[in-house]
Order: sequence, then structure tokens, then C-alpha cells
Amino acid sequence: MQSDNQQKQNQVIGPLGRPLTLDDLPNTNTKRWVIRRKAEVVAAVQGGLLTLEDACKRYSLSVEEFLSWQQAINQNGLPGLRTTRIQKYRGQEVDNR
Repeated sequence: MQSDNQQKQNQVIGPLGRPLTLDDLPNTNTKRWVIRRKAEVVAAVQGGLLTLEDACKRYSLSVEEFLSWQQAINQNGLPGLRTTRIQKYRGQEVDNR
């Protein structure tokens, strides 16, 4: 039986507010990165479920790509991960300076 402390280390709260474990993460061969999948990987890294290095290896991501997802979420929430919205949000950054 796992202690509460061990269980907490094996799951984090995902982007939809539900517990997220390694088994819940996207498949390692994922080719289509929808908002939810990107957000799940970011939540897993931020919550300590995966290291940044492990996530990049697991999903064949560059560190820059992962960090861009993380930054998009931090600046604009989940809608910031929409690839069709990148230019819109980047335009807002320029306007605010």
C-alpha cells in the first residue's frame, strides 16, 4: 500500500482540474499536439511528475519548444497554446511594451 506522500508524488493536478499520472500522459508517439496534450505535459513537468529532460526525451521535444508551451500557458492560459493564435498573442506582447 502506498502512503499519501508517495501517491502525491505519483500524480499532479492536470489542466482540466483532475489528477494526472504518468499513465494519463499522451502517448510517446504523439504527432498531433492539441492544447490539452501540451498542457498535460507542462503540468506534469511543473508538478514534478516528469523532469524537463525526461519530457523532452519522451516526446522528442526541444527544450525551446517545451518552454514556449510553458510560457504560452503562463502568459495567456490554455488558449495561448492554440497554434492559430500565436500571432495574435505575440502582437499583444509588442503592443504592451
